Amino acid sequence: MKKILLLSLITIGIQNLKAQETFTRRDTLHGGLRWERTCFDVLHYDLNIKINPDEKSIVGYNFITFKVVEKTAKIQLDLFSNMQIDSIVMNAQKLNYTREFDAVFITFPNPLEADSNSHSIKFYYSGKPIIAKNAPWDGGFVFKKDSQGKPWIGVAVQGTGASLWYPVKDTQTDEPDLGATIKVAVPNGLIDVSNGRLLGSEDLKNGYTRWDWELKNPINNYNITVNIGDYVHFGENYKGLDLDYYVLRQNEVKAKAHFEQVKPMMDCYQSKFGKYPFAEDGYKLVETPYLGMEHQSAVAYGNRYVQGYLGSDMTGTGIGLLFDYIIIHESGHEWFGNSITSKDTADMWIHEGFTNYMECVYVECLYGYDKAMQYTNGLKRSVQNEEPIIGAFGVNKEGSGDMYPKGALFLNTLRHVVNNDDMWWKILLKYSETFRHKIIDTETVNAFFNQESGMDLTPIFNQYLREKAIPNLSLRINNNKLEFRWEANAKGFAMPIDIKINGKKTRIYPTQDWTKSKLKISKLEEVEVLKDHFYVNVI
Repeated sequence: MKKILLLSLITIGIQNLKAQETFTRRDTLHGGLRWERTCFDVLHYDLNIKINPDEKSIVGYNFITFKVVEKTAKIQLDLFSNMQIDSIVMNAQKLNYTREFDAVFITFPNPLEADSNSHSIKFYYSGKPIIAKNAPWDGGFVFKKDSQGKPWIGVAVQGTGASLWYPVKDTQTDEPDLGATIKVAVPNGLIDVSNGRLLGSEDLKNGYTRWDWELKNPINNYNITVNIGDYVHFGENYKGLDLDYYVLRQNEVKAKAHFEQVKPMMDCYQSKFGKYPFAEDGYKLVETPYLGMEHQSAVAYGNRYVQGYLGSDMTGTGIGLLFDYIIIHESGHEWFGNSITSKDTADMWIHEGFTNYMECVYVECLYGYDKAMQYTNGLKRSVQNEEPIIGAFGVNKEGSGDMYPKGALFLNTLRHVVNNDDMWWKILLKYSETFRHKIIDTETVNAFFNQESGMDLTPIFNQYLREKAIPNLSLRINNNKLEFRWEANAKGFAMPIDIKINGKKTRIYPTQDWTKSKLKISKLEEVEVLKDHFYVNVI
């Protein structure tokens, strides 16, 4: 959830490098997979910090457990250069390190062998993290006051990088296999809400109370979070799943009514995409001083208890005002983004396209197919088609903001290409379950959909994801017969599409060459292309 508000105004990222755009050494260090990153696998993070709201500062450490997969004397961790490294310790011995931009290269006194043994380092740090100007669209901390004048703090760093505020292996290719613990000390009278289950709290006798949280499941780096405020808690067990809510004290009554929509959402998503992926850690909504973010098992909510997107409907259909956009979208990321994660930020459509499509599925679950098609096609108003959805690899560069609405429209197109709803829902369910808690790329998604559909969908994937334009369907009449072809940039592009001739539905199979048909027409106005089912232009 990073750039929803500006979808109709901007696009972000590219797939192919444009002449005027260059990437820096800093970009490569952040987004690339150097030897110092690939030689080890993170097993667990144990983050233990104190946050001072007055100073807007952090002090503490991350106790990082890892295993070596290839013998090495050096590894790369990451911490933004404005944050101070106090020391890095292993087996009571301080380790040497060097810094280059936000990368921290740590050297061991003796090479570590590749074996089954685990190793741990304690990375002590401190400093004042970057404060976001407009979270969540730019990464950083948010230090605000609630309506009662009490501190209200959050953080959102998707795209910018989790190393903005804690030392971490800051790449989506590696999640801590054994989960994480997050221990956050905050001034007495405040509560910290982080990911997973609350283990307990401890008064530190220094004006601070530490709140301890534990995650059993792997987690994306940017999903680890803190939420600090004068929170009250309520919740329930719904059909075996713990639903917990942390809201500002003054908002408890309206939150209890507003959050009821979580239940039908869970019913819908679990029926279509399988069991909630992090049941061991529970599901939480946490009220935040910014709009929202898909923080795993602690979904950030800041939509002010109104329907739609801050009270508006981005599709222009009115259907978006039937539900709270932030609840439905950000919770959808628990399946796509948090459970299924892209290896590289260039493939973030795997997060955003699927989750934007989940909104359409939610509408269909509650209001039926016709309303879902209206909502889905309303997304077209936000598509720019100026840059590809897939970005540049190895440099922490997302693709176009079209990954949200165009990603959903692409999946709606695939549904109608498959032309078998029983098969379609089985494919989506199997996709979600096959890659549960896995890190994948576009090629993996493409191959899976090819296999499960029994169709070669690769040229369609390429056109919608790797090219900026959508395909054009050209029609003409020759001797009172319909002829057609695709104008598309993807090599070998061919896609079946449904049309109506004088109200009668038929399927045609255009290629990039003119194809003659036996369909008799006297004028092109007799032909209706089902553009609500297929995201195409017609010439």
